[in-house]
Amino acid sequence: MRKLALALSLMASPALATGLQIEVAGEANGTITVDLFEDVAPGHVERITTLAEAGEYDGVVFHRVIEGFMAQTGDVKFGRIGEDMRMAGMGGSDLPNLPAEFSDISFERGVIGMARSAHPDSANSQFFIMFAPAPHLNGQYTVIGEVTEGMEIVDAIKLGKGRNGAVLGEPDRMVKVTVTE
Repeated sequence: MRKLALALSLMASPALATGLQIEVAGEANGTITVDLFEDVAPGHVERITTLAEAGEYDGVVFHRVIEGFMAQTGDVKFGRIGEDMRMAGMGGSDLPNLPAEFSDISFERGVIGMARSAHPDSANSQFFIMFAPAPHLNGQYTVIGEVTEGMEIVDAIKLGKGRNGAVLGEPDRMVKVTVTE
């Protein structure tokens, strides 16, 4: 149903074919292919692709991974492999935060959303990939895309511990993030 609604919106306004290839290493090893929804969240997609093209996501860990919920990454300030992980998840890029671009797309398995603080206009560089549907996020977070290949890689990402899903020890990481067209 979600894909049909998206297909209808794409027919109404043609969009560029933008996506990502995310090479993951750690407990999960492989490539995740992502279709970015530039027609749904143009500002957020522009931010993600700008950071990816600059190599900002390369070496960034999945710092928060909650079984049955989501895997979060993208802290380009504090989330690099080999650095002090105690601040991972607390930072973003040097670019300004983004205004929310909420849509009616549901947070289903494989959907990617922008992480933010309590303020709706605080998304910056962090994003999360859904393991399962989470309807409580609908209309509360910006949807930026969905996994089209490699969901088995997402499922294999090292899980975090506790209610907040903090990853202990050596977290899985994005080795290389490449923008595709």
